[in-house]
Amino acid sequence: MHSFRKSPTKAARPPKQFNFSLVPSAGYTLSTGFAVDLSGNAVFYTNPADKEKLSNVFSNVTYDQHNQFLFHTNSTIWSKSENYVFIGDWRLLKYPENTFGLGSLTNSSTQNLVDYDYVRFYQTVLRKIFTNFYSGFGYNLDYHFNIAEAGNADHSVSDYKNYGLNPTTVSSGITYNLLYDSRKNPVNPINGIYSNIIYRSNLRFLGSDENWQSLTLDFRKYFKLSPKNDNVFALWMLDWVTLNGQPPYLDLPSTGWDTNGNSGRGYPQGRFRGKSMLYLEGEYRFNITQNHLLGGVLFANAESFSAYPGNQFQKILPGYGPGVRIKFNKQSHTNLCIDYGIGQHSQGFFVNLGEVF
Repeated sequence: MHSFRKSPTKAARPPKQFNFSLVPSAGYTLSTGFAVDLSGNAVFYTNPADKEKLSNVFSNVTYDQHNQFLFHTNSTIWSKSENYVFIGDWRLLKYPENTFGLGSLTNSSTQNLVDYDYVRFYQTVLRKIFTNFYSGFGYNLDYHFNIAEAGNADHSVSDYKNYGLNPTTVSSGITYNLLYDSRKNPVNPINGIYSNIIYRSNLRFLGSDENWQSLTLDFRKYFKLSPKNDNVFALWMLDWVTLNGQPPYLDLPSTGWDTNGNSGRGYPQGRFRGKSMLYLEGEYRFNITQNHLLGGVLFANAESFSAYPGNQFQKILPGYGPGVRIKFNKQSHTNLCIDYGIGQHSQGFFVNLGEVF
């Protein structure tokens, strides 16, 4: 959801059967302003005799200067036989957020503060089909309540009101998932492919306000550039489209509202929104010191959102910038990532614990 984020991983040198860490942090980013964060991380093998798949449970509590409160628990747990994987994403938010309307052509004159409370419950069960390939079903619930808008800065009628202003919205649906993941270290990959296709069908009989369907394609490829070092070129493509129906405004694809909250470096979370989103990012990662304590990145991204009404994609919105990497955990190769993103009429710092993608 925001820039303070951690994700455990399979390590090059296997950790103990069970590891636990508790990390307080504070910092400033474009999306959160000044924020304080407390994160807990449990990492373990469900089958210690075969240390191939590393399970993890991650939780964090965050409060920032925008009066945003976030409690988040994210889990990936493998069965002992590694024939099943259980993936969870549970969140509770008190989240005043600036929105700007729909499409790629919005500007600061339509800035609109929308305050809401939010409960997310996503749970998925996948079964192994063959090596690195999994398929299965899940249940997704997005429940927004106590929604209130301040109105556009220029006093025009907001896209939120035109789209459909409701004090409470519910999206409740079943997902079908196809996952391929050949990465050895998800938090700092140096090779491999990650591909996740999610079809979501929200249905009234499950409690959803409306019947609507969406499709998400998340594809990532990592190219190790030389056997002599760990320099990597990483590529990320995210297509997030509404197939039919009308999702609630706050459930629409939006900058920084992907699963890990990392899309659109150069823009604050929620800066652009639409019924469909196309996203592409490339990043060059390189070591600065021989002991890998210090590294750097150069990144560039582009995103576009569909207009409303209608579904035509509008202008391409670029983002780019440099970043610094500081080795936080030698065993898991986890980096503290400090990036400076530059977009159109927008720039600022973005901080992660673990690579952005």
